Amino acid sequence: MPLWLKVTTAVVSVALLGGLAFAGYWYFRLQSNISTAALGAGNGRTDNIDDATGRMQILILGSDTRDGKNATYGNADDSTGYGNSDVMMLMDISEDNKRVNVISFPRDLLVNIPKCTDQKTGKEYPARTGVMINEAMNEAGIGCAVDTVNKLTGLEVDHFMMADFNAVKELSNTVGGVEVCISDAVYDPDSRLRLPKGTSQVKGEQALAFLRTRHAFADGGDLGRIKAQQGFLSSLTRKIKDDGTLSDPAKMLNIADVVTQNLTVDEGLASVPSMITIGNRLKTIDVGKVAFVAVPTTPAASDPNRLDPAQPAASQLFAALKKDIDLTDPEGKATPSPSATPSASAKPSATPKPTKPAAPYDKSLQPVTVANGTGVPTRTQEIAEAVIAGGFTQVVPLEADPAAKTFVYYGAEFADVAADVAALLGIPAGQIAPSPGISGVQVYLGADFTSGTKFGKTTVPKDIVNQTAGDTVCQQANPELIVEQ
Repeated sequence: MPLWLKVTTAVVSVALLGGLAFAGYWYFRLQSNISTAALGAGNGRTDNIDDATGRMQILILGSDTRDGKNATYGNADDSTGYGNSDVMMLMDISEDNKRVNVISFPRDLLVNIPKCTDQKTGKEYPARTGVMINEAMNEAGIGCAVDTVNKLTGLEVDHFMMADFNAVKELSNTVGGVEVCISDAVYDPDSRLRLPKGTSQVKGEQALAFLRTRHAFADGGDLGRIKAQQGFLSSLTRKIKDDGTLSDPAKMLNIADVVTQNLTVDEGLASVPSMITIGNRLKTIDVGKVAFVAVPTTPAASDPNRLDPAQPAASQLFAALKKDIDLTDPEGKATPSPSATPSASAKPSATPKPTKPAAPYDKSLQPVTVANGTGVPTRTQEIAEAVIAGGFTQVVPLEADPAAKTFVYYGAEFADVAADVAALLGIPAGQIAPSPGISGVQVYLGADFTSGTKFGKTTVPKDIVNQTAGDTVCQQANPELIVEQ
């Protein structure tokens, strides 16, 4: 063998061995960083998904635990048990990898927490009603928070990621700071956030303070805090995309090392290949299709300092998520369908036979009932309001036994009214039927009409998207915390 070939072979061999050793080191290091917990709390799953394909929902939690490196943010009494979720967001990746929705749940939101079993101890905790959502994981662990979100939204969370305070500091330092904007100079003594008016780069303690502050933005409530968090994540997303981080192995290794040291995930996500797979799915998504949303809320009837889901907007949002609707373009206006061009060989349709017009009637005098068999309580009022808006003002809402299919029933001499009510709601003619026991018209809502006011269509709440990752938003400072520069 020639000398040059021997030298070349030796160099290539050393390089390959060195590369394998380097890869092995990082694989072992990252894998050993990962902490795990159970995905659920005994309420079960129906399937297992392939992380590389298909729709995926990942619940992202920020823990308020004061253990270890987080001890400087309070004492052990501040977070008992497993701690509360300081942040709760659901990241929803579309099946075609073209869109991501990030839905924020206010920590003051009152929800029903299902019966949960601590998967470590086996202890069972009873179901609770009207409890703040950030308490869901306190007793039975992260899996109970996952089960609570599943119960609230009707979705099925595939994975979770929970980070602590230290993760935010280290990540913001690793990327060299995150750009944020605020309308006026503020100082919040509780979180120790101090920022000048305009744009700033925050990292470390100031990045954490920006995300944690409860008083610095808007009216000092949780909704202003959510918008600030969404603005921070939008800026972080743009920076990572603009820097080419997702395509740079060295940068990704540094971020992965920092994040995994402060991260707890479910067993299905507890491997480096799984995390790489999800990273690869995210790297090609346009920032304009990363939508940040908050669950619609209203002050709680039981306590004005707490929040209830606002209806029907909250149910409409969850229904839109289940149908994987593009929240940034729910009407599909950005991608108009091609205009229909009749074929030259198409036969002309037959001329319809003239029909005798129905006698006119006064809509405001026609009795219409809306019977709700969908299992979704808010649907009764939602559809009743839609019928009233169509001019049928004599509407009586009522609850009904569950039904699989929607029908419009009518009594004697009300066939024309039933046809008009069905047309108003988009219900097909094949789902209109006479019924001797009906006086007037009855819309019987079934499980095939659980959202929207047009049959087969989902209503997306107006202005549900707070911002996309492509938007640069300046947060409004809380007037009570504005300071002189």
